[in-house]
Parts: sequence; structure tokens; C-alpha cells
Amino acid sequence: MGSLDELNVDKLERAANLMRAIAHPMRIAILKLLEGGKKLTVTEIHELLGLEQSTTSHHLGILKDKGILCSRRDGKNTFYFLKYELLSQIIDCVNRCACEQ
Repeated sequence: MGSLDELNVDKLERAANLMRAIAHPMRIAILKLLEGGKKLTVTEIHELLGLEQSTTSHHLGILKDKGILCSRRDGKNTFYFLKYELLSQIIDCVNRCACEQ
């Protein structure tokens, strides 16, 4: 096993920050909704999840701030989407592991 220097502490810290940002049931649900290249507005997401719009906006803001989501404005609407589609694989893996318990 390599030393901590070889593992690149900065990369490990960024990975841990990413995982902390994802580590909330509603944020995982948001990521599931956005799988497959889907682009949804805050209104669509809050209606699909049955959350308050302000709560949905809060979670979207965290995910966007941490570089997990991107957004694109189109007229009055802002569409949110996964920055990296590979994140779907992490969510799928976590869901599979949670279902086995």
C-alpha cells in the first residue's frame, strides 16, 4: 500500500467533500432523478419528490456548490443536470449495497 503522499491528500479531500455533499437522502433522490442526462427544473424536482420548493432549492444549491450539478438558464427556467454522469454509478452502487442489508 502506498504512503499518504502517494495517495494525494488533496484528491482524497475532494473525494470526501463530494461524498459528504451527496450523503443526504433527498440529495441522493435528486441525483437519481437526474440520471441518464435528464435536465429538470426546481419545480419539476420538488413536485416529483413532494418537497417544499425552498427545501429543494437548498439541496440543489449544495449539490451545485460542490460541483456535482450544473445548471443552465432557459428563459424563466433554470435546468439542473449532473455534471458527471459517472456519479450515477456511485448512487447505483450505494443503493444496491443499502438494499442488501
